[in-house]
Amino acid sequence: MIPVSIVIITKNEAEVIADCINAAKMITDDIIIVDNYSTDETFNIARLLGCHIYQKNWDGYGANKNKGIGLAKYDWILSVDADEIVDLELVLSLHSLKLDNTGIVYDIKFKSYFGKKLIRHGNWGRDHHIRLFNRTVVKWSEANVHETLMLPEQVQIERLDGCMHHYSVKDSNECNNKALYYAHLSAEKYLQTGKKVNPVKLYISPIFSFIKNYIVFLGFLDGREGWSIAKITYKNKWLKYHYLNRLENNAKKKPYIKANLAVEY
Repeated sequence: MIPVSIVIITKNEAEVIADCINAAKMITDDIIIVDNYSTDETFNIARLLGCHIYQKNWDGYGANKNKGIGLAKYDWILSVDADEIVDLELVLSLHSLKLDNTGIVYDIKFKSYFGKKLIRHGNWGRDHHIRLFNRTVVKWSEANVHETLMLPEQVQIERLDGCMHHYSVKDSNECNNKALYYAHLSAEKYLQTGKKVNPVKLYISPIFSFIKNYIVFLGFLDGREGWSIAKITYKNKWLKYHYLNRLENNAKKKPYIKANLAVEY
């Protein structure tokens, strides 16, 4: 075991959480689960697998991840989502780290799946994220969606060997539902931060996103799944600004009231 705490936020993840935790147990003895009152077996599975599990109210992705960081045993934090599984090469890479420089953060390559198919091209095929950092110098932003790590100016980024396998969606229906959900959250975030709609963002940007994903980044080589991802990427981009435009118009008529969206991720 190495002095790294793994933090996972959950909501009804019973189908995937066991595989995620079992892989994480090859890294550390401190796995923190921040659960948003799951109604399935997520809590019991995590408890039986020896995790430290805490049920917390939902305050947004970044906020709940920070809650887990605060409950961790170690200062070094590996942030993992419930539908992500570390591979053996990444486990060995983590065990080889000295972890003696808090000014370094570690970037990890992702392998994303559409159902059981590995997506090798498009935006998904190029995915990587900083997920290992020291909590004394790095925290998550507390945005409700698309949270980012707040990195010091002089931080050094290093890439780790190995991959995180991301089992993102089971099928087109789930992918479409996620696009709809995140579009709502993004529109709310844009409204709160003063971002405005214009014709380029509403009409040109979605088309450009489709072309980049499907043609420039060779998404068409992933076959039917690549086509589905490109279409849903286009739809998500358009919906974000469509909903923002609607919220802006409503705000002109009456005070803004935040939508009560169910949290499923």
